[in-house]
Amino acid sequence: MSALGGLSQAPDEFRTALAGLKEARCRTELRLEEIPAPSRLAPFAVALGAEVYQPAQPARRPAHGPAGVELLPQEPVELATGRFILLYDPQGSAVWDGKFRVVTYIRAQLEPDMGNDTLLGSVAWTWLAEALENHGAAHSNAGGTATRILSESYGTLEDRPDTIDIELRASWTPDSAEIRRHLEAWSDMVCTFAGLPPLPEGVLSLPHRRS
Repeated sequence: MSALGGLSQAPDEFRTALAGLKEARCRTELRLEEIPAPSRLAPFAVALGAEVYQPAQPARRPAHGPAGVELLPQEPVELATGRFILLYDPQGSAVWDGKFRVVTYIRAQLEPDMGNDTLLGSVAWTWLAEALENHGAAHSNAGGTATRILSESYGTLEDRPDTIDIELRASWTPDSAEIRRHLEAWSDMVCTFAGLPPLPEGVLSLPHRRS
């Protein structure tokens, strides 16, 4: 059974959290769907996967050539991807310092000239902190890592350009079962990693891939 569809035997507190996730208002550019949740991290869990794509360009008629011939539309380009996992232990966890724990992951491709920017990690972490604050997502015990990943191709793939990605892995303990604001904050983070405007006033944007 889908967790978001409801778990009749789940504690009321966890079902309240699931209801909040279903009510979350996320940006329309975000493709959000439920994915299999980890089964060993907590007695109860739900996981969501997210993708942000640059819209496909419509087909265009060429300037020259037979009338009626159209160029094929471009494929949509993935700008960012992520996972949002909500863990719940009705007995509480000394490690989390609470009953709930949010575990997240976001990855996006950067422009090549931005890959060596030593401030990228701090920008990513600043966006996490400010997104949670802007959405009123009260929490504690936040932690995470930001990683830059260089991908180089060789052999039959040597024509592919090098790419540099930024990954942010983070987790925090929500102060209550009101999880909706946490998902909304995280979904805005994914869109920011994808470079989508607008941003709240005073929030830094990660430099991102442009096609």
